[in-house]
Amino acid sequence: MINRRHIRIKVMQSAYAVLLSQNDKLDTQERYLNESIERLHELYLLDLQLLIELLEKAMLLEKASKEKYLPSNSSLEISPNFANNRVLRQLRKGILLKDYPVEKNKPNWQNHKELVDIIWKKIQKNKEFIEYMDLAQPDYYADKKVVLFIYKKIIAPNEKLAAFYEDEVISWVDDIPFVNTWIVQNLNKLKATTPFTPDDLYKDLEDKVFALELFRKSILNFSKYEKDIDEITPNWDTDRIIKIDKLLIVMGITEFFHFASIPTKVSINEYIEIAKDYATPKSSFFINGVLDKLLVGYNNNKSIHKSGRGLL
Repeated sequence: MINRRHIRIKVMQSAYAVLLSQNDKLDTQERYLNESIERLHELYLLDLQLLIELLEKAMLLEKASKEKYLPSNSSLEISPNFANNRVLRQLRKGILLKDYPVEKNKPNWQNHKELVDIIWKKIQKNKEFIEYMDLAQPDYYADKKVVLFIYKKIIAPNEKLAAFYEDEVISWVDDIPFVNTWIVQNLNKLKATTPFTPDDLYKDLEDKVFALELFRKSILNFSKYEKDIDEITPNWDTDRIIKIDKLLIVMGITEFFHFASIPTKVSINEYIEIAKDYATPKSSFFINGVLDKLLVGYNNNKSIHKSGRGLL
């Protein structure tokens, strides 16, 4: 499920689009934000479905092997291991139980069999896969190990797959690493005795509200908090502070004032880390310094009110 770090990134991207376009129609951008987050979940399910497609392909090939329709050099002619992989069958059952519909206007593997074939060919040439297929009776651990290997070493870094995702949904460019980690975590947690159920998008309603409120309050208070930034950076021409840095600082201030349960240290650390990936090499130091200095002033004025222990 989406975590607070990735929610902040999604909010940053939507808020940045507002600042660049100077579009004051927040409802339009809020819809874009919600859609962008929801599409992340589609990518997660699509990647899971890719694993299931590979299983389905193996099952068809194994059936053909039994009926002697496969060439004699096929590994599936002598081993049904992958077609019987218990981890993949868990995923298959879980996705079917979830009953996630494949809509005509959304990416699905039925319309992109060539990509499934590309992945499949890479798998068949791999030493780890061949060794797995040679096992007499693989246990659940061996089933999980080969699926994790295929996902981490063949699917996740595949450039053609990444290009396909980018062409389908532009926001997926930033979501791919997050979804890769998400699915690896799912696979690691799987147990033979526990059915698989795909994760929901949000951990709870609070996270969903957090996304929308952080976006709204950051945009609506941008000019106000921009003045606070200008006051403590007198030697900086406001135009010299790049917009993404200023936006991340404003989002940090927004969390100081409007999210009572989030410790200020957590907010500062989150925006430092986001800056490392989305701003300039020096941005994280600048954002850290400005937020620290602002926090001292806010605390002296007793203008920040947090609830809970150790939240300042």
